[in-house]
Amino acid sequence: MSSRYFSNPPVHFPSQSAAPIVRQIAFAFALALPGAALAQVCTVASVHDGDTMRLQCPSQKKSMPVRLERIDAPEIGQAGGIASRDFLRALCPVGTPTRLSRHGRDRYGRTLGDVDCGHGSVQETMLRHGYAWVYPKFTAERALVDLQGEAKAGRRGLWALPAPVAPWEYRKRGRNL
Repeated sequence: MSSRYFSNPPVHFPSQSAAPIVRQIAFAFALALPGAALAQVCTVASVHDGDTMRLQCPSQKKSMPVRLERIDAPEIGQAGGIASRDFLRALCPVGTPTRLSRHGRDRYGRTLGDVDCGHGSVQETMLRHGYAWVYPKFTAERALVDLQGEAKAGRRGLWALPAPVAPWEYRKRGRNL
């Protein structure tokens, strides 16, 4: 047999300029996957407390309430509540662009989600600095529990209080603490 029948044409690898096209195809494919969580860019309209904010998203006429998923921050009338809210306000000032990944709604109709105000996960930052608790009713993620443990060991934020009370305990006891 002649070698001319088995010769391969020269191989050309895609150049760097093909990378954006590949990313676009991958993004389109991810859109087609059921349950794929996509981030939406919104703007902070207000911060109510340490785990709730209002975001203005381009697809909506009114701002929407967003409950930060997997954490629970003190109530405003609870010890540490104002400090937690003020920390979140400093982390995500009004007008700040955010990335919101939606994960459904809570029983009050608020959007549940993960938020990034340009410095990484807001939930992780709140835990790292001791301004929220991991919400055990809804998650037991080891990384989040570890962040909370580090803040507690370092007596940061709420953990500097003489006897910090978890928000769910505060609500359960009728806000009499």
